[in-house]
This record gives sequence, C-alpha cells and structure tokens, in this order.
Amino acid sequence: MDFLTVLQILDSTLRLSTPLLLACLAGLFSERAGIFDIGLEGKMLAAAFFSAATAAATGSVWVGLLAGIGASLALSGLHGVASITFRGNQLISGVAINFLAAGLTVLIGQSWFGLGGRTPSLIGGGRFEPITLPFAEALSGVPIIGPLYAELISGHTIPVYVALLCVPLTWYILFRTRFGLRLRAVGENPAAVDTAGVSVVGLRFAAVAICGVLCGIAGAYLATGLQAGFVKDMSAGRGFIALAALIFAKWRPWYALYATLLFGFLQAISLRPDVIKSLVGFNVQIQLLDALPYILTVVILAGFVGKAVPPRAGGAPYVKER
Repeated sequence: MDFLTVLQILDSTLRLSTPLLLACLAGLFSERAGIFDIGLEGKMLAAAFFSAATAAATGSVWVGLLAGIGASLALSGLHGVASITFRGNQLISGVAINFLAAGLTVLIGQSWFGLGGRTPSLIGGGRFEPITLPFAEALSGVPIIGPLYAELISGHTIPVYVALLCVPLTWYILFRTRFGLRLRAVGENPAAVDTAGVSVVGLRFAAVAICGVLCGIAGAYLATGLQAGFVKDMSAGRGFIALAALIFAKWRPWYALYATLLFGFLQAISLRPDVIKSLVGFNVQIQLLDALPYILTVVILAGFVGKAVPPRAGGAPYVKER
C-alpha cells in the first residue's frame, strides 16, 4: 500500500467522520446536562432533507444550512418539551423523533418533488465546495509534508473544519467556563444547581438547543457536502454510531474525536476492498466491510471497551422540591 493510497484513505476518514463527530458532540452537550438523546439520527435526517430541499429551491447552500439547523432545532425543541417540561421518558421521545423524521422526510419529499422521497441533485452554489488552504499548491511538491498538507489537510469543505474546531471549543466551554461547569453539574446533581439559584430547566434547554444546532450542521453536511442531495434514510444509522462513539469516548470531547475518527476509518476502508485484499491476502465480502462500523457499535454498547459511567442524573426528569 503506497503513500498516496494511505492519504486517500485518511482523506476519506476525515470526510466520513465529520457528521459522526458533530452528532457525537451534540449528544455530549445534551447528555452532560442529563438529557439522553437517541433522537440524533432523526435530527440529522430532518436536517439533511430540509437543507437539500431548500438548497435545491434557492440555489444557496447557506440558506439550506440554515433550514437544516432550523429543522433540527424544531425537533430538539419537541424533545425538550416532552422530556424537560412534561418530564416524559427521554428514550421514548427520542425514538418518536426518529420515526417522525424517517416518515416525514419521505412524505414531504414526494409531495414537493415527486422523486420518491429524494430531492433534485444539487449543483453549483447548492453544495459546499472544497476549500484550498493557503500555500497548498506551493507546498505540494515538498516530500511527505507537502502531500499531507495539500491532500489531507487542505481541500475539505467548511463543515469539516467547523467540526474539527468544535472539539477544542466544546472542551473549553465545558471545562473552562461557568456555563460549562453549571451544565455538567446539572447532569450530575440538578438539585444542587437549583439550590444555588440557577435554572435547571434553562440549562437543559440550552444544552438541547446546542445539540440541535450541531445535529443540523451534521445533517446539512450529509446532503450538501458529502453527497449532492437527499435520499431516503441517508443518515444510515450515523446517529446511533455517534451515540456509541460517545459512550466509547466516556463523554469527553477529545476522546469523541478519536472515537469518531476510528468509525470514519472503518467506513473509509469499507470503500476500498482492494486495500483490504492487499493487507489480508484474500477477498473480503463488501457487505462485511460495510458492516464493520455497526459491528464495532455493538461491541462498544455490549461493554467490551471498559466501563463507561454516564452522568448520574442522566435520563431522570428533575422535579423541584417544594
């Protein structure tokens, strides 16, 4: 396996990891505040559809991005009202959001475009275009460093760089700001936060809103960056993989980056069966390669990667003592 092939696989890893990383950080904010959210899949799917549909109608990927974030925020608000205001079961609310998004995207897509739930293919300004970073072309001829910069670091779309920047930003917000301290405290001991005069409901809604924004960007990237339009169920379980990565990362931002890169790498090599054959010496079924990320998800959720302790108040509605 030559150096160019390695670069291509790593480049694909970054692109395929981006929606997983954004969704994982979204779940991190929500669950750190004590709100379990298995509706990440549905939010990403809704964001993917509305971003692609709006971009197709307006010709602007930025308007599509705003529409995707708006759709995800609407579902996040629904989840917040159900689980925070009315103290409903958070898992059931998340499942309902997943079913709602899966059905509505196809129904509305067929009604609007008549393409079996798909949107028209996006071209031109309706998609995110790769960005060439400064000096990428000039350095491309430098051995090793040049190709790494020009082929691996440069040439990605804006959401890829946004996702990577969100990792240190999330770490800083959670562990170096008063808001982050209170958010983590709400997920561990909401009664103590309430006693200090801080609104538990307000903090949890803020966390759910941040979750909605990040899921919106992830879904919009799926339809307008990674692909050129929306197709039925295009999130393909990425929301659940992001949840598994979150458990694998033990609810920490930097570990979330490493976990999602691992899942992205498995997806990347599943697209290169020739590389697998050169490594193991025989053909491997493509279906098995495609299943690798999901197999790892099952392994993680089964607890084979060590004990992961979630926030103590996670999943439990807070009832203020009188």
